[in-house]
Amino acid sequence: MRTVGAGYLEHAKEAAAKLQSYWYDDSTGLWAQRWWESANMATTLAKLGLLGQDSHSFAIPILQTTFSKSPNLNGARGWKNTYYDDEGWWALAWLATFDLTGEHRYLDAAKDLFLDMTSGWTTPCGGGIWWDKNHFSIAAISNELFLSVAAQLANRVSDQELKNYFIGWAQVEFAWFSNSGIINGDNLVNDGIDQHSCQNDRKPTYTYNQGVILGGLAELAKATGNSTYLSFATRIARAAISKLSSPNGILTEPVDAIDEQGAMFKGAFVRGLAALQKEVHVNEFREYLMRNADSMWEKARDDGGHMGSDWEGKKQGFRGATSHASGLDVLVAAAEVV
Repeated sequence: MRTVGAGYLEHAKEAAAKLQSYWYDDSTGLWAQRWWESANMATTLAKLGLLGQDSHSFAIPILQTTFSKSPNLNGARGWKNTYYDDEGWWALAWLATFDLTGEHRYLDAAKDLFLDMTSGWTTPCGGGIWWDKNHFSIAAISNELFLSVAAQLANRVSDQELKNYFIGWAQVEFAWFSNSGIINGDNLVNDGIDQHSCQNDRKPTYTYNQGVILGGLAELAKATGNSTYLSFATRIARAAISKLSSPNGILTEPVDAIDEQGAMFKGAFVRGLAALQKEVHVNEFREYLMRNADSMWEKARDDGGHMGSDWEGKKQGFRGATSHASGLDVLVAAAEVV
């Protein structure tokens, strides 16, 4: 039976409570001692907190603890380290927390992280930021996060000059990203750009590389009033739903084996699709999120209520904090658009 209305929210609250009781460490503010994945979990908790007063009261003290305890862990300075994508995930976490609380310390943290990310705009491929400060590779995800953080900041700062600054960066990133070749002929985003040939690296089209750009373009359309960004995002979303779903219409990765990091990817996709859906109101997207939330809840949980990475329950997949958090993501996404 399909869960409707408040059902998704109730399931999300149950899943969030389990995430806290099994995997959260109050001494570090991290879940399962994971770094960038914890930033994703913080983002999702903040989004859950926006869906009701009891969720609001549940999320805020957790996020406050994470904000106070997680800086300078895992070799980071604040939340800055050698990976620009890690910095982007944390910036999104604090932007979501700013949305929930209205406290400017979170917005300031996101601004600081973004400014550090701009130092990565030195690739040999005509633009884009590096994946890392050692210039090992040029990844899709770091550039998508750069666009998304810039666009979100543009929609949240009050100073017009600063707003224009962030819009400018987001537009420059989009111009590079959309012309870089990183998007293949199927309208899917591959993993990155080869830094020597400056061509698409033809590596897998992981789900998170489809999702982050959706949320970023939804924010950029809101910041500029330009619906072209929504049309572009809609093409990627439809391609992902078509090419990265099982015959039953359930989101799947383009590879068979999923590890602890990979189990986080689908959460980022549904989060981005929900953000896009709130701007475009396409019934196909709403139905997709609800169908995936239903399948995950009915088929991917074990007897203890822990949610696995295979939302159809056909494969063992990965089961742990990251897969559970992705399950929470799809419940929150469905609750946001139902």
